[in-house]
Amino acid sequence: MLKCRTLGLLDITCGDRPATPSAPKVRQVLALLIARRNELVPIPDIAAELWEGSPPRSATATVQTYIYQLRKLLEGDDPADAGTGPLLTKSSGYLLRLAPGECDEEEFDGLSALGRTALRQGDARAAADLLGAALALWTGPPLADVGQGRMLQAHALRLQERRMHTMELRISADLHLGLHRELVGELKELACAHPLHEWFQGGLIIALQRCGRRGEALQVYQRLREVLRDELGLDPSPGLQRIQQRVLTDQVTAADLSLLAG
Repeated sequence: MLKCRTLGLLDITCGDRPATPSAPKVRQVLALLIARRNELVPIPDIAAELWEGSPPRSATATVQTYIYQLRKLLEGDDPADAGTGPLLTKSSGYLLRLAPGECDEEEFDGLSALGRTALRQGDARAAADLLGAALALWTGPPLADVGQGRMLQAHALRLQERRMHTMELRISADLHLGLHRELVGELKELACAHPLHEWFQGGLIIALQRCGRRGEALQVYQRLREVLRDELGLDPSPGLQRIQQRVLTDQVTAADLSLLAG
């Protein structure tokens, strides 16, 4: 069974055998095939990813060499396995077959979807567990040790956005469970790392207020307003302004995070 991990360092295993390529370009080709798993990846797309739109004349032959090296890694040492591995050659490109459970990106998406459904149905405990399990699959930035052309950069950005949204949902579930004190440190770190991210700022404001730290909560709002005005010439969103008003009247709840949705 093949196992592909991309939510951090690229890590490939084939059964009990490590199968991660060491050559940088070969790693990049494999990462692209994983990103577009179970669909045909044309040779021109691979060449564009590897050489930023300016492939050499030998691009097709070079890609074929990289695919040959990948096939040797993924098919194993048994001669009987030759030609039966997950990497297929088509007339215009290549296709990497991955079954359910063989890619951590797919596992992450599945757990996140289950967590969203549980939260929507009001089961905060199940949502927190499922979303926490999804986030536990991450060990760092996606494809952290792989060179990235435009296609892989776009793919990595999409993965990061999905991770951020899953993190928001897990924090929301934890707030509904009354874990505001446990969340303050994490939310402070996220708010510092993402000073323009209103959802994280709003989550921190709510957690602080529910810990009885209303003054600190209002300071967070004031700092965000100053940053938005100085850097973007904007005021906080209407949703965040309503949260600030509810802090002033001591009426804020975890449900108020919905004011920042969309």
